[in-house]
Amino acid sequence: MNANTILIVEDEPSIAEVVSIYLQRAGYQVIILPDGQSAIDYLSQRTPDLVILDIMLPKIDGLRLTGWLRDQSDVPIILLTARRAETDRIAGLELGADDYVVKPFSPQELVSRVRAVLRRTRSKDQDKVEAAINFPTLSIDPQTRLVLSRGVEVPLTTREFDLIWLLATHPRQVFTRTQLLEQVWGQAEYIDPSTVTVHIRRLREKIESDPSQPEHLQTVWGIGYKYVP
Repeated sequence: MNANTILIVEDEPSIAEVVSIYLQRAGYQVIILPDGQSAIDYLSQRTPDLVILDIMLPKIDGLRLTGWLRDQSDVPIILLTARRAETDRIAGLELGADDYVVKPFSPQELVSRVRAVLRRTRSKDQDKVEAAINFPTLSIDPQTRLVLSRGVEVPLTTREFDLIWLLATHPRQVFTRTQLLEQVWGQAEYIDPSTVTVHIRRLREKIESDPSQPEHLQTVWGIGYKYVP
């Protein structure tokens, strides 16, 4: 089996080199690009297994690149950022990033996050064939990854699909944010629990008739979330 290919888009050579060394030691193939435009040129022709993306990039910044990339594919994205403001982290998640790491960071921690994301991707490919589920207002087909809300197709990112599939296949079961991180993201140790909150909000905007008063993706205060058909 060929090694997974990781694309690093980072304009600080020292950071890119260190991350590359650790990833290669872990058995990954690595491509390094210095700016957003170079990344678009590359990604227009090829699809790596995962993208590690700095937010502060020349030419085209990381948030714009995240939005562009998410429109093109569901390739997993991990953001690197020196910004500590919650709004910046949420902006990346809102655009479809799967995770983020705040600089300075441990290269080994980043490798662990990469492993978790790719492990989750592989497990999806190896899952047994599962039947579609149908509720009065929601239908989900795990084979085509097609989601219909009130008969209308809903475009979801990979992570959004995995999240709604887990909740909808366990109706009325309450999941804590830690449980969701472990089962959907593959780990909970290094990921901010607010990641779950952001993805739940995005799903509500896509499948609820009134996202401010959700009927189906319900919050169980002090515990977590559940799906109510």
